[in-house]
Parts: sequence; C-alpha cells; structure tokens
Amino acid sequence: MNEFDDVVVNPTGKKSLTELVNPQRRNIMISSAIAMLFSQAEVIAAENRSSKLFSFESVSYSSANDDIQLPPGYQWSVVAAWGDSINGASKNIAPDVSDTAADQESQFGMHHDGCAFFPIKVNGSESIKGLWVTNHEYTDDGLLHPSGMEPWTAEKVKKSQAAHGVTVSVIEKSASGDWAVVTDKRSRRITAYSPCAISGPAAGSVYMKTAFDEKGREALGTLNNCANGVTPWGTYLTCEENFNGYFVKTGKPNLQEARVGVNTKGFGYRWHEHDERFNLDKHPNEINRFGWVVEIDPQDPDAQPIKRTALGRFKHEGAVVTIAKNKKVVVYMGDDQKNEYVYKFVSKKTFNSANPIENKKLLDEGTLYVARYDADGQGRWIALEHNRNGLTAANGFPNQAYIVINARLAADFVGATSMDRPEWVAVHPKNKDVYVTLTNNSDRGSQIPLNAANPRASNSMGHIVRWSEANGDSAGTVFKWEIYTLAGDPNSTQAHLRGNVIGDTLGSPDGLWFDRRGILWTQTDISTSTLGKGAYANLPNNAMYASDPASKEFRRFLIGPKGCEITGVDMTPDLKTMFINIQHPGESPSERSDPKNTKVISSWPDKDKFTRPRSATIAIWRKDGKEVGL
Repeated sequence: MNEFDDVVVNPTGKKSLTELVNPQRRNIMISSAIAMLFSQAEVIAAENRSSKLFSFESVSYSSANDDIQLPPGYQWSVVAAWGDSINGASKNIAPDVSDTAADQESQFGMHHDGCAFFPIKVNGSESIKGLWVTNHEYTDDGLLHPSGMEPWTAEKVKKSQAAHGVTVSVIEKSASGDWAVVTDKRSRRITAYSPCAISGPAAGSVYMKTAFDEKGREALGTLNNCANGVTPWGTYLTCEENFNGYFVKTGKPNLQEARVGVNTKGFGYRWHEHDERFNLDKHPNEINRFGWVVEIDPQDPDAQPIKRTALGRFKHEGAVVTIAKNKKVVVYMGDDQKNEYVYKFVSKKTFNSANPIENKKLLDEGTLYVARYDADGQGRWIALEHNRNGLTAANGFPNQAYIVINARLAADFVGATSMDRPEWVAVHPKNKDVYVTLTNNSDRGSQIPLNAANPRASNSMGHIVRWSEANGDSAGTVFKWEIYTLAGDPNSTQAHLRGNVIGDTLGSPDGLWFDRRGILWTQTDISTSTLGKGAYANLPNNAMYASDPASKEFRRFLIGPKGCEITGVDMTPDLKTMFINIQHPGESPSERSDPKNTKVISSWPDKDKFTRPRSATIAIWRKDGKEVGL
C-alpha cells in the first residue's frame, strides 16, 4: 500500500440504473442486506465450527513478533531477498548497499509482490525445481542507497529504476527442504527502463507517441509492479499499479491526468530530475505508456515483455485468468484506489492448447467490461467499447485507443459501481465463482454514495465480494453477487468495525488466491501507520488466512514480521511447498526509511547479519512432508 491508494480521484456521483430508480428503496435494501449478512454468519458459524478443507492450528497474536509465525509442524526459509543474485553467479548485495545500478540489474529488486512458480520437470517430478517470477513494486530509497536520497543523483535514479520491475530466476529444492536460486540461462531482470512492446488497440495511436518513440509501439520499462496472473499458455502477467506517482507536472493536470492522480510532486521518487521522461511538461504522452498489464514469457530470455492495451489502463492490482465455456480467455482485474472499479476482459478468439503461437495473441483482441453491482444482488458487465453504451466521439470518446487508455473515464460514463479499493481477484478452480478483495475505504465522501456492494461509510476494515456468472459462463454479461465477508474485529465497541468474520479476526484483505483444492488464501495489507492502533489494536502485524468457501471460515495460517505486508502466493504442483512474499518489513509510516536508522522497526530476515531489513520470498513446508494447509 502507499498514499495513492488512499486518495480519491473519482469525481463522479453516478449511480447504477437500479439505484437511480428509487434511492429510498436502495437504502432500505442496503440496511436489510447488512442485517441478513450478520444473521447468516451466526447460522453458518454454528453449523461449521471446523473446516473440511484445512485442519492446521490457528496462529494467535501474542505480541508484535518480528519473525514468521506458523502453525505447529511447519517451517520456513528464505528463498531470495532483495539484493540476492538472480542466478547464483552474480554478486550479492554489499553489506553497506553500495551496489551500483549495474549491480542491481542482476540482483532481486525491492519490495517483492505478486509471484508465480513455473515447474521444471526433474526425474519425473515438477515440484523440486522451477522458474520463479516475482514482481518488485516500488523502492524505499532510504534503504536502497547508503546515504538515502541526499544528495540525489542520476546514478541513484538509475539504481531505483533497476530495483523496480520483475525478476525471472530458477529455484531448486534441497534435500533438507530449503529452496535456493540456481544458475540458469533464463534468469533475467526486467526493470523500469527495459524495452517493452506495446500491442492492442492503443499501439501506434497518437496518444502513445513520444519523442523517444515516434511510432508509439515500444515503451521503456515497467514499474510499480503489484499483483500478477498466469496464462494457460505458460506466460506471466505483471500489473502496473500506482504509475502516476512517478510523474510530475507543474501546471494544472488535464482531465485525463487528473483522473489517474497526477500532481505536482508525484510520490517523491524524483526520477524526473534526472530522467526527463517523467516530466509531463516536457513529455505529456509518456504517462499513457504505463498502467497496463504486461505479459512476460519466462521461458524465453530474449522475448520482449508486451504491454497488452486491450485490457485497459488503470491502477492494476492483478489479472487472474480463466477459460470460459466457449474457450474464450477471461481476465478479471481490480483497480486499486478508493471508489474505483472491477473490470474483466473477454478475448475475441478462443484458446487452443495445441496452438501456443496463436494463444499468445489472445490478449490483443476482445472486449473490456466494467462491473455494475445492483442493490438487488444482480450484476451486469458493461462493455467499454467504442460506439457502444454511449462511448461515442460525440460524447468525448473518439476511438477504442482513447477508451482503453482512459478506462476510468469510460467506466465513469457508463455508470459502473464504485468500490472500496478493488484489489486481487480469485476464481474458484471448480465452480468458477469469482472473489474480489475490497481492502478498505474510510471515507466514501459526499460525491460517492454508499451502494449495496460497499455498504459501510467508514469501511476501515474492508470486505470481500463474491459472484457467480450466469450459467457458470465466465464470458457472460450478467451475474449474481453477495458479500462473502465483512472484515472486522468482533471485540470492537463500534458496530461498523466488528464485521461478520467467521473464525479469526481479519482486516484490510488484499492478496487473494485459490489453490486447486479450493482453499481461498487471503493476505492482509494493514498500513504501517495503522497496525496495532485504533480499529487494528488487536492486529499488530499483517497475516495470511485460509478460508473455506462453503463455511466462510477464516483461519490464520501465518503472521509476518513487523511493518511488513504479506503478498503474493503460489505452490508447487504437489502442494507440499508454498511460496509467499514478505514485502517492506520494517516500513516506517512515511514509507521512506531513515538511512541512519534503518532497523528501528524490523531487522527481518537477516537480524544482525545485515544493515537493513529486506523484502523476500519465503518457502513454507510441513515437517512431516504432507500437503501445506491440511
């Protein structure tokens, strides 16, 4: 999380058609729906005291422990931390972090986030070695450089850019159960200045052309890489989230810039001081080249990453992929900011497992939709397509390139439902139900009224929404939805903070992922300034939970070190190793560390062996060799 997630840039007061018909009926239905949710939770809690999906012992909070806490019988180890060699051959991070930008290009980047494991078969097993791909969301320049941001130099900008992006490496399991990075020709870094192809409806458009790329078909870099997705043809989708924070503009932002949150200072990265691409006064179109889903082929180190513009431009949290009944590819996506929207993309052509070359083109043609959640529990996907639903030149939408680049403006226009920070989306592996985390929204504001899918005016704790597409058809345009859980602390003295969680106390749900057994793994991102305080007094560290979709029970599986976010998850095919990322351990409330006092909050994972806390991927397994989570 960073400060941009908590800023409202959606100025519309549009409501869905159902809400416009009868506002009084809408409010009654919202109140009734909340009452029903609490009643249902009490019944389900009584009938489902134990889950059939998992049996591990819940991990309880005792104090703000600065380590990984797991159920009895489990153990963990670090696979790769910020600064570790990506191939086991290049140099590891220097103890005083005096590494250059060139060094950082062959080291794991900062602030690990979304991730995926791509198996490599060894002696008949696909669970002892694999390609490990992980995102690096942003940098804390107080940790990255020995002297922090003073003085600020071109080399520091280059190093910060090198610590962004994605790492592709190969990892292998040892006899003891630990995992380590090994040498492999496929290992590589993709940074904030790596060339990326631009494809889809925005490619080559006037809005994408710059002084650096007069054809508008190749962008330099990917950044703020948050959550992710994996395609059925074996590629990795990395998602650009808070891209606006890297750009500055001295004058008043135009409509398009304002809608994504451009301002005069950005997020303090100061890249524009030594890389003029990020100065919108000089290069106004450069920002249009960020905010996309980027496809990476981890098997081919020579393959250029591709920005798939048909999937729309907004603050992508993730991109979960499923195959519809008609074999079309469906990608669900959340836009992580207060009062933004949930989207999906449906491909024009169909998936064919026997045609991998053609499959790689599936994300360039199709229909982008945005969700409307009506108060009666029905929902509809509204097409964001030129000359449909009023998206015409006469209404300010001249072509499809403009629509995908300004997906938020198009979603505003068609009356999509504003949500409480849509984050990760997950699809049930069997029944295809879809879940989305709404992390929190402490103030919807007078311009954005309550709606049935987001019923709390002060939603400090967040919630999860679940829906079923009509006839189980992921490519369809209608669905039925419900609130899966309202997060909260049952011991709170304030009703709106108690929620209706069945099982362990939960707040600010973020990461969301299904394993193939149907366990819903949920990770939290409570901000560092909030952990252990106020509504979160009983939640001093972020955690990870297993949930059973049938009983709606949440059971705490892991608690992270101080100041961290738990994010990113995958498992080996045999389900005996789980990988997750520990992001920004020791983060300060300002999200910029003091380079002279770097371990004031946390010293994880190296304790006294290193000068700074480090984000890292960890492996988790059971000592008895059984599946994780049973």
